[in-house]
Amino acid sequence: MGRRRSAVAALLALLAAAPAAAQDVRLPVLVPLTGFVALEGTSQRNGALLAASRLHDVAFKPDVLDTQSTPEAAVTAWERAMGGPLPPAVIGPILGTQMLALLPLAQERGVPLLTISGTARLSELGNPWFFRFFPSDATVKVAHARYVVEKLGARRPAVIYQSTAYGQSGRAQLAKTLAELKAPPVLEESVAPTVNDLSPALLRAKEAGADVIVLHLHAPSTVLAVRQARQLLPDIPIVAGSAMHQPATAALLEPGELKGVCAETAASPNSATDGPMHDFLVAYRAAYGGDPDAFAAAQYDAVGMLAEVVASLRKAGQTVTPKAVREGLATGTYHGLVTTYRSDGKGNMAHEAVIVCYDGQNRTPKAAARYTISPAG
Repeated sequence: MGRRRSAVAALLALLAAAPAAAQDVRLPVLVPLTGFVALEGTSQRNGALLAASRLHDVAFKPDVLDTQSTPEAAVTAWERAMGGPLPPAVIGPILGTQMLALLPLAQERGVPLLTISGTARLSELGNPWFFRFFPSDATVKVAHARYVVEKLGARRPAVIYQSTAYGQSGRAQLAKTLAELKAPPVLEESVAPTVNDLSPALLRAKEAGADVIVLHLHAPSTVLAVRQARQLLPDIPIVAGSAMHQPATAALLEPGELKGVCAETAASPNSATDGPMHDFLVAYRAAYGGDPDAFAAAQYDAVGMLAEVVASLRKAGQTVTPKAVREGLATGTYHGLVTTYRSDGKGNMAHEAVIVCYDGQNRTPKAAARYTISPAG
């Protein structure tokens, strides 16, 4: 009997010394893994999972749900994620239309929704449960337009943008900033994600006398636009949206097709040669067999800040609730891989943008300019 008591005591001591299982925190990861934003959504998922796997103070249990490419699919994924006890936060999809559908649900349930969607309107809705870890269009599109005018000296930009909420958001900010810089677009062309020939739009840009092609498209349309532009307008520079900086996007083009192509983004992880970003690059390659992009890095940082908030609450002896997490995200500062994150009061956490350019020799871009944009724009 004495030996049995000793064994039970030893087992209890062992469990007390290994509390990680008791500290597991469910983290729903709602991302588009199929459809026209699958490349971006896969990067988002990979960044979240890599961050969760490398944490020490908090043990997240990611629950990945595919939101596909429609608001309805995102709502279905949300309803699944809300089954059982409320999680302290949810990773929301990169697609703006899906985030617009989920934000009222997040406010209704009182759960923070962390995303890397760039759609500017998201932060204008006054939803206190919204947190964006990628610079919004009000930041990156200002940098995009300024680079076109101030660095390239272009005065007659032609803007080709996606017909989605993402595309419309970026187009509005580009038009506003280009007009302020006294270089209004000579052409604005909306294209659906299903369009498989962009040569008519490019030829209209040529006829309008464009001296630069400005793209704000999802990854598949970006590849198509760059390839056809290099055939039809080989000497006109291209400054594209953040989809272009993705290694998965660049891999679909020949290095020669990338010559004279630049892109706005938050960071270029595969250009890193040292420091924490290079460590992230190495870890990502080991985990996924490919190179990360800024979407993965920003989502990695979002999970990192969430973990820091959860760990801080526990250290202070506070219960980890969605409301407490929301307060920590809204008032805290986090020094991440990409930037230093702090809310502007509307849930915008990142306020820097980078322009990267390709030299035509390989598929790894180099930083050409960096911009810090105040929350006021």
